[in-house]
Amino acid sequence: MTRKAKHTLFFEESYDFDMFGICCHQSDYRLVWAINERLELKLSKAPEAFMVSGKNGEVTSAHSFYEWFDEELNLSYYLIKNKALQHLLIPEKAQVDYFLIVKDKGQIDVDDFLTKIKEISSVLTVILIDPLELKSRSKLVF
Repeated sequence: MTRKAKHTLFFEESYDFDMFGICCHQSDYRLVWAINERLELKLSKAPEAFMVSGKNGEVTSAHSFYEWFDEELNLSYYLIKNKALQHLLIPEKAQVDYFLIVKDKGQIDVDDFLTKIKEISSVLTVILIDPLELKSRSKLVF
């Protein structure tokens, strides 16, 4: 009798991005416009929402999602709304309305980014978030 080899595939999650939590009572499109103006980005609404799946693979929530790839700096930017109906993308950060993510950690001046976002009149506050400290960080794998 021939035994078939059993292979196990390990997937290593990568959190190589800078993450900002933004508190703002404006609608997502107004915040995106202000961020684009202040930070000179070109975020636009993604063709599909940011989907979160449950343990069985079923979609549990769909979050408003904006994206932009800066070809000159080779950086990806994402803005995701935390709340979708009654579901939070990151429940342990319930006070945060939006997450701004800059893929490739360390490629931007974080302090300058924080200062510029704070200067947007509709932004109540902005904080730097370490994704490794989040229990629900697995939802943030891009």
